[in-house]
Amino acid sequence: MAASSLLHSPSHPSRKGQTLSSIYSFHSERNGICFSFNPQQPKCNVKLHAMTHISVTLFRAVRCFKANGSEEMHGSPKAAVVSSSVIASNNLQRSKTLLDCSSNSANTINDLEKQLQELFVDVKIMLKAGNTDGAANLLKANFEAVKAQVEAGAKGMVQAAKIDIIALGYMSMGDYKFVEYLLQMLNEIVGNVKNDEPFLDSVLMHMGSMYTNFGKFEEAMRSYQRGLEILERLFGKTSPYLITPLLGIAKVYTSIRRASKAIDFYKRAVSILEASRGADSEDVVVPLSGLGNLLIKEGRAPEAEVCFDRIVSIYSKLYGENDGRVGMATCSLAHAKCAKGNLDEAIQLYRKGLLAVNNSKYLDIEDEVLEKIRIDLAELLHVAGRECEGRELLEECLLITEKYRGNEHLSSITHILNLATSYSRSKNYPEAERLIRTALQIMKKSTDPLEQSITVPMLHLAVILYNLNRDEEAEHFALEAVRLREEAFGTDSLLVGEALDCLVSIQTRLGKDDTKILILLRRVLSIQEKEFGFENEEVMITLQKIVFYLNRMGKKDEKLLLQRRLSRLRTMYKDKFQS
Repeated sequence: MAASSLLHSPSHPSRKGQTLSSIYSFHSERNGICFSFNPQQPKCNVKLHAMTHISVTLFRAVRCFKANGSEEMHGSPKAAVVSSSVIASNNLQRSKTLLDCSSNSANTINDLEKQLQELFVDVKIMLKAGNTDGAANLLKANFEAVKAQVEAGAKGMVQAAKIDIIALGYMSMGDYKFVEYLLQMLNEIVGNVKNDEPFLDSVLMHMGSMYTNFGKFEEAMRSYQRGLEILERLFGKTSPYLITPLLGIAKVYTSIRRASKAIDFYKRAVSILEASRGADSEDVVVPLSGLGNLLIKEGRAPEAEVCFDRIVSIYSKLYGENDGRVGMATCSLAHAKCAKGNLDEAIQLYRKGLLAVNNSKYLDIEDEVLEKIRIDLAELLHVAGRECEGRELLEECLLITEKYRGNEHLSSITHILNLATSYSRSKNYPEAERLIRTALQIMKKSTDPLEQSITVPMLHLAVILYNLNRDEEAEHFALEAVRLREEAFGTDSLLVGEALDCLVSIQTRLGKDDTKILILLRRVLSIQEKEFGFENEEVMITLQKIVFYLNRMGKKDEKLLLQRRLSRLRTMYKDKFQS
């Protein structure tokens, strides 16, 4: 029972007022060029108290692109450097071409745009001030008004533009169910309007972003592709105005695991910006970072390294080598180096990047992006055998969290578990036990006793107690974890299988009945086969355990059948390893 990989803190989507920025800006995703070091997920990839976190790309109807003119929706505008989406200029007017092709007057369009801006700003101010009820009432009043217009037969772009802004407001409040209803209304309206209508391209981009966040990738693709067709017709196929739908389509292709298609669209965006803005333009950073991220996921680390090396070079030329943006890009380059297997070089780059970010005060010390980088580096240091250095970083993360959020804040749980994992790796089980019990105490005070997330420290503690030869205590926590996970996820969940696997190891050493242990192992095997397939390495390991018990129980016929299967799997993995 190996300790799991280091965990990352969950995001904090409860900051409802912070998902809105200017109606004229794009949403900058903070984790665009910051990565988790370890591409292999831990066996139990449960985020403690993770809540659905949905972001929306917000932007003006203008067709413009300016990477350094954005506002960051989740905090400091400085974090726009880590954006993987397009950032629009805040000081350009709507396309004259679009206004001219509308049957409405320019003054009417401008008045509507002003009203939408005012509504958006009012909602943003209310949410920022914590006045959620006021924002909800304002959005509801506006929705009732536009709904009456739609029911009276008015189903044009004026109504669509209003519903669009209302949907963005509800997205920021986390009322995703109502947003899906609004998307249905929007889809019905925009499906019956011509492509030369004002606001249509912007509304389509918003719809694409929202559909993507809801996992409705087919609808997202239709929205982005239609918007792309509109912009190509108006401005040609090499205009920087195309960047928004190009990156949106790339993101959809990434989400549906069509990486080669996504890479093509990222490269097209890069090519357009290089031709229009120059190879060293800051605008190129956004698609380059998205491309680099995807290339790493696809195991093409050398190509990803080229992308991030370019980003470092661009920011260094513009802002100097000690700038925080350079530091952030350096950390991304470190990740690419790590993916190539250059651990020492990656560690050096991570430290250099963190130093630049800290010295420049580019991000607040408690910023989640900075915290994530520290954890990535800590895990890398552990992999490199430099566990003491890694623990220093983990302790720093815990101290920062306790200072800014309180000694018993739930967000400290991740860091406590990571420290316990580190001590377990070093076989300092007593210290690991102390930390895990601290984590359990915090969670029991702050959460429902039946909340399944408490099973993460429970299983950690079971493993530690097992290593301390305190098997009866270990069994107690493992059984409780199994029970809570079965209630939360059902009996056939992979998370239940993990807890059962832990329980089997403990009960084996306790000398429990072989028949009962074999039943548990068969359950684990069934879950693994369903989740991983019949030729997975973990399936092979469980088969070995089952064959052992069948042999011990004298069930030769059953044993022979499984032994043949096990022999084939061993041969397959041996050949794979040798190749």
